[in-house]
Amino acid sequence: MRRFLLIFSTLFSTVFHTQVKPDLIPYPQSVEFSKGEFILSNTTAVKGNEKSFEYQFFLKSLNKNYQLDLSKNERTHGTDVIFISVDKNKKEDYEINVAEDFMSVIGKDDAGLFHGIQTMLQLIQNSKDGKIPAVKIKDYPKFAWRGMHLDVCRHFFNVDEVKQYIDYLAMYKLNTFHWHLTDDQGWRIEIKKYPKLTEIGSKRKESMIGAYVDNTFDGKPYGPYFYTQEQIKDVVKYAQQRHITIVPEIEMPGHALAALSAYPELACTKGPFEAATKWGVFDDVFCPKEETFTFLENVLDEVMKLFPSQYIHIGGDECPKTRWKECAHCQELIKKNNLKDEHGLQSYFIHRIEKYVNSKGRKIIGWDEILEGGLAPNAAVMSWTGVNGGIEAAKSGHFAVMTPGAYCYFDHYQGDPQSEPNAFGGFTPLDKVYSYNPIPSELNAEQAKYIMGVQANLWTEYITDFKQVQYMIFPRLMALSEVGWGTADPKNYKEFENRVISQFKVLDKMKVNYAKSIYNISGKVIPAGNGVSYELTVSQDPKGIRYTTDGTEPTLNSQVYQGPINISKSLTVKSAYFEDGKLKSAVSAQEFVVSKTTGKKITLEQQPSENYSFGGAFTLVDGIIGNTRQLGKTWLGFQGKDVVATIDLGQKTGFSEVYFNTLENKGSWIHLAKSAQIFISDDGKNFKMIKEIGKDEIQSSKGKIKLNVGSQNSKYIKLKIENAGIIPAGNPGADSKAWLFVDEIGVN
Repeated sequence: MRRFLLIFSTLFSTVFHTQVKPDLIPYPQSVEFSKGEFILSNTTAVKGNEKSFEYQFFLKSLNKNYQLDLSKNERTHGTDVIFISVDKNKKEDYEINVAEDFMSVIGKDDAGLFHGIQTMLQLIQNSKDGKIPAVKIKDYPKFAWRGMHLDVCRHFFNVDEVKQYIDYLAMYKLNTFHWHLTDDQGWRIEIKKYPKLTEIGSKRKESMIGAYVDNTFDGKPYGPYFYTQEQIKDVVKYAQQRHITIVPEIEMPGHALAALSAYPELACTKGPFEAATKWGVFDDVFCPKEETFTFLENVLDEVMKLFPSQYIHIGGDECPKTRWKECAHCQELIKKNNLKDEHGLQSYFIHRIEKYVNSKGRKIIGWDEILEGGLAPNAAVMSWTGVNGGIEAAKSGHFAVMTPGAYCYFDHYQGDPQSEPNAFGGFTPLDKVYSYNPIPSELNAEQAKYIMGVQANLWTEYITDFKQVQYMIFPRLMALSEVGWGTADPKNYKEFENRVISQFKVLDKMKVNYAKSIYNISGKVIPAGNGVSYELTVSQDPKGIRYTTDGTEPTLNSQVYQGPINISKSLTVKSAYFEDGKLKSAVSAQEFVVSKTTGKKITLEQQPSENYSFGGAFTLVDGIIGNTRQLGKTWLGFQGKDVVATIDLGQKTGFSEVYFNTLENKGSWIHLAKSAQIFISDDGKNFKMIKEIGKDEIQSSKGKIKLNVGSQNSKYIKLKIENAGIIPAGNPGADSKAWLFVDEIGVN
């Protein structure tokens, strides 16, 4: 028998009252209220295993947050001790009982007790004058893997900041911290056998600043920044006490420039190399020769001594095959082992590493590119490019963690990009994170058992300090926690949003720099008759919205928003939220450029990537021109696909000009279209081509295409915009499918 409990008692009397749903995140599986309340005061006694971390953590939290020192109070009345058996089949489960004369937290194991304490602390946070409503809570997580990732390679965060990050995970019952320790831009872990990894690989001569398309650098040396092995041991212990497993990531075979800058002999060419100063993907990767495997095995030996996690993350993503194609050793290895091609060589590489890690009693997990050429026998997959990697893994009997970029990349914008700090791109607001279901509908019940859970990732190309880390994860981490716990209810998102807002006072007390995008006005373009309307929403009372359409800044005296704003001509809508006579939000500005296609029916033969699909096909005729510096919600992105869009103008319409925008950002694998053709039709079936342009013309226009097509009169117009195809050698992401970004298709 072990005591997994805390018991609280008081001499104060209680009163009865009616209770509303408590502001708990993640919300428990079962909550039952009864009459009465417990009153927490400075005379309350706490009973439990006084030597346990959980017991001391609770006392310290009360002392720190509420100035309640209950460490020496004696039990004076009521039930003295409750004994609870450990149920090893119920890991992380807990129960809470609040009555008039006591409160108890009962964990089925230490982790369950710790989770229960976090819920109890939230109940106390929500209480008024220490009055906690009588309630019974039975709770447990749905998913075993509830993770957050942090990239410390693009930008580094010190030990104290990493511990704060772990605290945030613990607050909301996440249990896995994925620590991304090596990449092209820096090697961040001390390896005693290879000291040059940190002497050379932990620094770079400068860093990119601003938007990627600006191609500007700060000219300032960055580093050396890394964690010593003693620091890592300290962080691992800190996380273990909070029942969080740290999964380290050592990237291979790609994302290796920092390592190659220290040990160039591990590459296919002689170099020299240096840690990358740009973001993106680079051709120079580990060469699969014996000295490379010896190096990686020695590195992994030291890593596995530091991290007791079952899984070791070995990356495996975004590995260009350019150098391998040109390398005599690699080609001989392909021939010797009867491999199909360079993708087969990647599979050979991953199999070699997995066999070694398995021999040490551990398992590997990698990004979904480790599926290339065949998955290693015991490997788990982290599905990031979408859900297909997780589906493929689960159907073949491999475990998977779901972390698709469309829902789980917290380096994406979370609000209107025009009012947000510079971010990587994409649009992943709070409600989208909350809507995610980690179990793909394509899996049956047996296959679904292989989905270990869910994780969000924070890549730090555009996150230079820890305040910005806080901004990007909060409040989205709260949505992730409820998704992972298994109690998210997207149909009642508004209720969840209210609980999030209640949690802000806790973050305020902790001085956390969370995003307030939830307070800002969100705009959505909707079809309206022969044009479009602009619908504004806000988390508070929409009657507080004021807007203008003449380009002036909205004030309290501006027009009150009463419903969708009709957009019949080119104009700019500016809006803001006011409360108690004061401006409470950022000012949102949206420019509309109206043409004869605006609001018309449009169909696409191939759908965009889920990461860049906000608004679907309608985005191409919504009257909004995409911002070339912000790949947020105004662009559609297609990887390896052409865009074939057909627009129904409703009736035969005269026009002489067609325009559309495409984008170039080679560092992010985004290439201008190869060609474009324009077709017209009166019946929507029989089309004739009226214009064709090639790559040179598209490049000379820098992607802003405006074409004179002569005098035309038709009901349908079709555009075929050809993807660049496979990225050629010498470019980031060589041999991978290029991205094609397209926005507004207009006709005048």
